[in-house]
Amino acid sequence: MKLPARVIFSLCLLACSCFAAGGELLRYEQEPTPPDLSLPDLSGEQHDLRHYHGQVVLVNFWASWCPPCLAEMPSMRRLSALMAGRPFRILAVNAEEPRSRVWKFRKLLDIGFPTLLDSSGDVTRDWQVTVFPTSYLIDASGRIRYISYGALEWDDAGVVGVVETLMPDHGSATTAVLSDVIPSGLSLPEGAP
Repeated sequence: MKLPARVIFSLCLLACSCFAAGGELLRYEQEPTPPDLSLPDLSGEQHDLRHYHGQVVLVNFWASWCPPCLAEMPSMRRLSALMAGRPFRILAVNAEEPRSRVWKFRKLLDIGFPTLLDSSGDVTRDWQVTVFPTSYLIDASGRIRYISYGALEWDDAGVVGVVETLMPDHGSATTAVLSDVIPSGLSLPEGAP
């Protein structure tokens, strides 16, 4: 029995979305210097990753057609609120979708962090993104330290602990913040910086 091409394509999409649904934060083992990233946000303001030097940056590549991308946005919003006043930023890079669609989903998901438009897809390709969502955690020195393929609970205590270790002020405010976030008995992943 031969399956129609549409059925095969649908099954492939389903398999890809299941694979990307359960992400984990992994050490980044490749060249730690990130590719260039300079894109406009929804209001036209240009954002250049180099201008965020000295801050920990979560660069998240997403699309509105990707259910895991949309599912992780509320946890990113909570992480952003948790890190308010700290040297931490989130840059959500939308890949190749019309501004009007991105604006609608940003409003629907109540996203307060910058949503950048990669209308051509060039930046997404430069960063070698093949799975959505893909996220990179960049330390205050501008080096990629961690990557996540698939949705992640960004406000999970273990993930917050890893973000804390990347903070330039690690050690000063960390203890106070972690005591509020990480339950006693839970430790950072082995080998976390």
